[in-house]
Amino acid sequence: MNWQTYIKSYQSYLKIERGLSKNTIDNYTFDIDRLCLFLENSHIEISPIQITEEILQQFIYSVSKEVNARSQARIISGLKSFFSYLIFEDYRNDNPLELIESPRIGRKLPDTLSVKEIDDVIGAIDLSSSEGERNRAILETLYGCGLRVSELISLKISDLFFDEGFIKITGKGNKQRFVPIGDVTQKFILIYQSSIRSHLNIQKGHEDTLFLNRRGKQLTRAMIFTIIKDLAIKIELNKVISPHTLRHSFATHLLENGADLRSIQLMLGHESITTTEIYVHLDRKHLTQIMNTFHPRKHN
Repeated sequence: MNWQTYIKSYQSYLKIERGLSKNTIDNYTFDIDRLCLFLENSHIEISPIQITEEILQQFIYSVSKEVNARSQARIISGLKSFFSYLIFEDYRNDNPLELIESPRIGRKLPDTLSVKEIDDVIGAIDLSSSEGERNRAILETLYGCGLRVSELISLKISDLFFDEGFIKITGKGNKQRFVPIGDVTQKFILIYQSSIRSHLNIQKGHEDTLFLNRRGKQLTRAMIFTIIKDLAIKIELNKVISPHTLRHSFATHLLENGADLRSIQLMLGHESITTTEIYVHLDRKHLTQIMNTFHPRKHN
């Protein structure tokens, strides 16, 4: 079998057995395709079963000239996963990347916005346009519920349980969770539904999709990024922001106002608490205030 046959088999495994989304699977296989291109350009004809640690070292060295340490670590991790799959399927007996170490990288703290900055971004939306009410509802939902952009664009009307105060989210690996939704976010979604969405010519297959474009179809991830980027430029915000910035801000503001990490973890849909713990590092001043307020040894 050639590389593409193994890659397709790996993609099927990721989709069927791991339950990963198409976007995640594409990310997993992008670096394998990059390795194949390296082999082709280097005139190295070798299968995934026979490739050696030395050849992979050459590939990683060539990549290191083009990308930063974080990207190198991601590439190594992705390739390790691919070769682990080949071992799992009894195609190989060893992982040729087992002894290859990832470069040391510091933990990247996510960018956040203050409450005022979020208000300013949302306040810059032109509500006189037909997309204005939709965009306000989108940003309020991203920030009010801490959603990933992929979770937002796939949100269904049937996922809204406003009477109970929750929405059902389908996250990474098709794992579902219920996230609380506040009255303010509910209000803006209902305004969008009644004043904008109800007048759209909704295309077949998108009847249950909450947020739609002008043609009555599901929005793309790129469109959400563009909406937020344009608003940041409009208010001359000196920060590069994305939909994920609103998710990070959601978690950070909850923590600053006394929420516990376990609750934040459940709302964000993090598998591991260590992923959520990154928010502890965001505001050391806030943590100092907590210690000085609550610790029994706070005074001499």
